[in-house]
Amino acid sequence: MFDAGLSLTMADAPRALAEGLRALEAGETMFDLARVETLDSAAVALLLAWQRAARARGAVIEFHRLPPALCSLAGLYGVTELLTLISAAQQNQERH
Repeated sequence: MFDAGLSLTMADAPRALAEGLRALEAGETMFDLARVETLDSAAVALLLAWQRAARARGAVIEFHRLPPALCSLAGLYGVTELLTLISAAQQNQERH
């Protein structure tokens, strides 16, 4: 599972995008956002960019454990339905 790190902001976007693309190239399709503490609208753009890159490879990316602030931003921008979001509750159900 790819760890998105602590910060997904405009300043972090180039690094985060490159790291996520490398993970996708290596075959990783599960992205964990649990450690993200700092974010802005660039975080939503990153999720969409990673998802486009995955689809271009014929893969389906899953975003796990999004921080509430990121879920709110995705909802505010009307893109929640475009993303494959896996909540902590869903993960727990899948394990049982």
